[in-house]
Amino acid sequence: MAQQSNDVYAALALSRFGLGADHNGIASILSDPRGALLEEITERFVPVPVGPQLQSTADLLVALYAFQEQRKEARQQAVAAVTPQQDKPAPAPQQGPQLPGSTSAQPGAQEMAATMTKAVEKLEKPSAPYLPQQILLAEADARFNGTIRQPLIGFGERLAMFWANHFAVAISKSEECHILAGAFEREVIRPHVFGRFSDMLLAVETHPAMLGYLDNQQSIGPNSKANANKKRGLNENLARETLELHTLGVNGGYTQTDVTTLAKIITGWTVARAEGKLGTPGTFVFNAAAHEPGDQTLLGLTYADNGVGQGREALRDLARHPATAQHIATKLVRHFIADVPPPALVQTVAATFTKTDGDLSAVYRALLGSEEAWNPALAKVRSPLEFMAALLRASGETPKPNVILGTLTAMGQPFWAPAGPNGFADTADVWASSESLSMRMDVANMIANAASPQGDPRRFVSDSLGPLLSNETLQAVSRAETRNQGFAIAYLSPEFQRR
Repeated sequence: MAQQSNDVYAALALSRFGLGADHNGIASILSDPRGALLEEITERFVPVPVGPQLQSTADLLVALYAFQEQRKEARQQAVAAVTPQQDKPAPAPQQGPQLPGSTSAQPGAQEMAATMTKAVEKLEKPSAPYLPQQILLAEADARFNGTIRQPLIGFGERLAMFWANHFAVAISKSEECHILAGAFEREVIRPHVFGRFSDMLLAVETHPAMLGYLDNQQSIGPNSKANANKKRGLNENLARETLELHTLGVNGGYTQTDVTTLAKIITGWTVARAEGKLGTPGTFVFNAAAHEPGDQTLLGLTYADNGVGQGREALRDLARHPATAQHIATKLVRHFIADVPPPALVQTVAATFTKTDGDLSAVYRALLGSEEAWNPALAKVRSPLEFMAALLRASGETPKPNVILGTLTAMGQPFWAPAGPNGFADTADVWASSESLSMRMDVANMIANAASPQGDPRRFVSDSLGPLLSNETLQAVSRAETRNQGFAIAYLSPEFQRR
């Protein structure tokens, strides 16, 4: 493949590997675009979301436990207020005999139930903001009006999005997941984006958000002390998704027996609740009483029963397994390069993963050093999340976080809320549907209508897309009847929608 000019490299660095151009267009990295991209790896630059409500996982869970307790007490008080006292006999009625068929002065059961229902319904609509959603809005604001705007290119931010989707949790699962999704991404994804895969894996699988999302708190060793009555058992959700999605991949060579074995190995991995019986409330703890005793053999390797260490050793070996290298390489190449990953590039990236023991920075360099990485043909369609980030960077608009979250949901990619643990899809057939594109049109018009009266859509599209801009798109923008229409056409152009 022929060597490209710096303006092509700059446009591709921003579009394919970054968050899209900001108001400076491609000019900000024009002198050495590939060097600027590699510098983000060398400096391990991942912006840190900040805000007063962005607390630690433990603090957020403690706040949630208090919130849940207050809500429970309020409901109990409401029920008590409309429930007749049972400890004292009611005074005898000061009236004559009741005629047959007449009603008593005491409220009937149906009337009582209706009153209690109304009381509880009032509690379902509290005047104070719902705490998990309040935290989610703060987390979204810290990213869409914060971290996506900081970097020149944003490779680290894009990688944070990629890995948060690879290790997906969903806010719809529970109140714990709802309030912790942001902390999960801040604490176990961002710090490890340029580190070793094994470190990220261990951090992910022991985080309260993942333990709750995949139900490991419900998993009890069949022969453990906690299961003396033999009424409880394994929950294999976390073990299965660790093998199928997080490490080896669906064709990674494991069996159902391996799933069951890994589930046994990680029994006892849980979260300390509000009462703090197992440890500091809101933190990961190992409950030895719930752990399945005995050595376990997983994928042909035997792990001694040394408590929490048994699971940690198993995860480290899964992280360096050849199938894991292949799985991660395939997903990275599919995400950044092409929906159908070039096999030779996948092998190159996988070989680097294995050779460096999962050094992700080295893996990214292998990806960026390939010819396929710099093919000017725009083979990928931006997901709604990527499209929203590119729109906000390009326009400089700062919508309120509830507007951003609502827009992402309307476009089919609700923030941190995939339908399953496999995360959101990463191919054009999902994001290029007519329904999806129709919704993008509405979003593009919304952002375009907020454009500055001094803005020139022709200059914008030239500065932002550089040599990727086609004559057809430039002509369409130039012929727009209004300035806002010109911006909308630019945002909806194939060159802006693809990367």
